[in-house]
Amino acid sequence: MRHNQPFVENKDAGAFAQAIVDTVREPLLVLDKDLRVVLASRSFYKTFKMDSRNVQGRPVYTLGDGQWDIPQLRLLLESIVPQHAVMDAYEVEKDFAGIGHRTMLLNARQVFYEGNSHTTILLAIEDISARRAQERELRELLQQKDILLQEMQHRVANSLQIIASILLIKARTVRSEETRLHLQEAHQRVMSVAAMQEHLHVSVPGASIDLRSYLSRLCETLAASMIGDSRPISLQVEVEGGWASSTQAVSIGLIVTELVMNAIKHAFPGDQRDGRIIVAYDLGEPNWRLTVSDNGIGKPEGHSDKTNPGLGTSIIAALAKQLDAHVDVLMDQHGTKVSITHATFARRLPAAP
Repeated sequence: MRHNQPFVENKDAGAFAQAIVDTVREPLLVLDKDLRVVLASRSFYKTFKMDSRNVQGRPVYTLGDGQWDIPQLRLLLESIVPQHAVMDAYEVEKDFAGIGHRTMLLNARQVFYEGNSHTTILLAIEDISARRAQERELRELLQQKDILLQEMQHRVANSLQIIASILLIKARTVRSEETRLHLQEAHQRVMSVAAMQEHLHVSVPGASIDLRSYLSRLCETLAASMIGDSRPISLQVEVEGGWASSTQAVSIGLIVTELVMNAIKHAFPGDQRDGRIIVAYDLGEPNWRLTVSDNGIGKPEGHSDKTNPGLGTSIIAALAKQLDAHVDVLMDQHGTKVSITHATFARRLPAAP
């Protein structure tokens, strides 16, 4: 018995090797050091609709009238023997006779035999055409979803502008001062939602929102629409960093809008000069604190601490609950400071007896 070509000259070994190769579900080729086909699995013949007479003993590059003569594949296979290299998940996209367009992953390994210099290469072929087709279909569906989402956001923005215009017209025509104030507040809230929707619209769907940029743009819009040049009030943003999901950003933006609106309406009566509102966000992962403070009238001396919660207060409390945060309000003669704090605390272990 000669051992330098075990697959060819030892019939028992050859039959045994063929049986093993045929049990592999994915197409498999056994190549010699000259890259000629020594064995091919049953699944190879079935997948590529080829006959053993056109495969056995032929160079792999000549199979299927040269369809396997792929320059990158040739380079990789020829580097395996001299460099003892391997090939993992090399993707090939090709049109094959009888089966059409296919996308495959190729994996190759060199096999060594003790006591001789014989070399064998195992080339496994995984057909991933269906997987790639599903991935392309998924990408197309996601693109369609993004287009529909952009269209919906555009329609929402237009609808909010229409609603805000109607509220403003009604506020100018009603005779009741109380009703006018309610309509003006509703108009401002709709405009704040429209501003947030506009800022979030420019972000990639599903992406995290940069709070520094988001709150800066939001406060610029609020200052332009609610303060303008007629009142001596500045609106400042102090945010070093931090990211939030789009859902969290909406809640944070609504809270900031409500608190800024309250400060503009109540903190600076008359012609008070040098009014200042500061929106700050401090991050100490996983904890954070959102603060809106002003240097307005705060709580004058002798003023009761008990106040009836209005719509804005209820909105802030509900939004803070969504963020798993709590609200703290500090009012004194120096102004008002409202903090929304999200804090997690490690459980303390029971003390030893």
